[in-house]
Amino acid sequence: MSGHRKVNRQFHKGQVLTLEITDMAFGGQGIGRLETDKGSFVVFVQNAFPGQTVEAQVVKCKSRHAECRLLNVVKHAEFEIDLPYQPIPGAPYARIPMALQHQWKESTALDLYKRIGQVDNLEAVYRGLVGSPSDWHYRNKMEYSFSAIRHDLETDDKVDDFGLGFKHRGTWWAVENLDADSGLFDQEVESRLHEVRAWCEATGFPAWHPPRRQGFFRFFVVRKSHADGGLLANLVTTSDHDLDRDGLVKLLRRLWGDRLKGVLHTVNDDVGERVEARDGTSQVLWGDSVVIEKLHGLSFGISMASFFQTNPQSAERLYAEVMALALEGVDMRPKEVIMDLFCGTGTIGQLVAKHSAVPVVGVDIVPQAIEDARSAAKLNGVGQIDFVVADVGHFLLEHPEYQGRIHTVILDPPRAGISPKTLRKIMRLGAQRLVYVSCNPATQARDLLELRDHGYELQSLKLVDQFPHTAHIEAVAHMERVS
Repeated sequence: MSGHRKVNRQFHKGQVLTLEITDMAFGGQGIGRLETDKGSFVVFVQNAFPGQTVEAQVVKCKSRHAECRLLNVVKHAEFEIDLPYQPIPGAPYARIPMALQHQWKESTALDLYKRIGQVDNLEAVYRGLVGSPSDWHYRNKMEYSFSAIRHDLETDDKVDDFGLGFKHRGTWWAVENLDADSGLFDQEVESRLHEVRAWCEATGFPAWHPPRRQGFFRFFVVRKSHADGGLLANLVTTSDHDLDRDGLVKLLRRLWGDRLKGVLHTVNDDVGERVEARDGTSQVLWGDSVVIEKLHGLSFGISMASFFQTNPQSAERLYAEVMALALEGVDMRPKEVIMDLFCGTGTIGQLVAKHSAVPVVGVDIVPQAIEDARSAAKLNGVGQIDFVVADVGHFLLEHPEYQGRIHTVILDPPRAGISPKTLRKIMRLGAQRLVYVSCNPATQARDLLELRDHGYELQSLKLVDQFPHTAHIEAVAHMERVS
């Protein structure tokens, strides 16, 4: 007899369920319940909202619950609003009033801090949610995909065609043509994207066919400066044909005039569905390779591949919170330093250094990021900041001059949070204050629990909405070491 106990699953992978969404969990998981002969069965549907009736496909099924992907909203919630924009998969909450979006983001995130972070005094430390200055047209970069398989929005069928737009919800192979402003990026760019598609199709070269992993046109990426409206455009193709580079430049200059600052062509023969190729080449065909963005009066040259905050106007609000916490009482501590850990290209560190009476040290393990950070600080004339390539665990051994002087550490780790090993290394720095910026409250809540066990008490917590119409929310936590 087999040692494995057979689990009697209520539903199977791939099955399509129709259900009403009645509740919400963190990360945009709508919750519905189905009555079965074994009682109530819980179904989680990504990007569904309470009040909607949806069709959802089972991705994973356990004995007591299933996880599903949203296929269609069969019946909209009564509070949903009509949009003047073309609906896109990347803005699942676009029809939900902003006050309601904030209410759900707040309640589901705070639930994590209570449940995972075991924060008992949340009412005392929570400082509210900061909204984005712009609910629409806030993004500074958009990636559009080509595909030889198009999802027809009118018939709801897949057709062989030349498509350019966004991947249809739940697929990696079919795109919906973007023919109008999506409301998320730039009205002028998106209302004329169909002309880029028509030009590419007229070359006679094929769009990428994802299942066959062949074709020529792959992605069209546009980056925008909110400071001056400047645009960088990058066409990504394979090496199968010769691109009419002059024709492309001429087209884009006609479409976007003086706003266009540079045109790039990237060759990507990797079969994976991503813009940046491991072995590809990227070439500037015309103009500049960067646009200039400004945050709190500092300028940053942003290339096509740079990581930079997607919503610069909201990032200013986020960084204002970080600066206020990092600089509180700094005049009383002239011999101490502030450390910007996981500093990347040094955006936060430079902003803090500009307003600080004490030195700032930016630390990252990636040499290129540190090089870019030094260049940016020089461009901005920011003194009082030193950038160091180092692993946090070896930092004090390699730089003993900072021993006992690090009062505040600013942390802005990736979505996965901080590994337990790295967390221990951070605690060995002996900082009095931690200012922890997170794009994932679930991992931050987990890390706050660990930090509390090592003597750091949560003083304040604030949420910042950098991505309206999506499930994402950022958080800023302030912790102090208690004896």
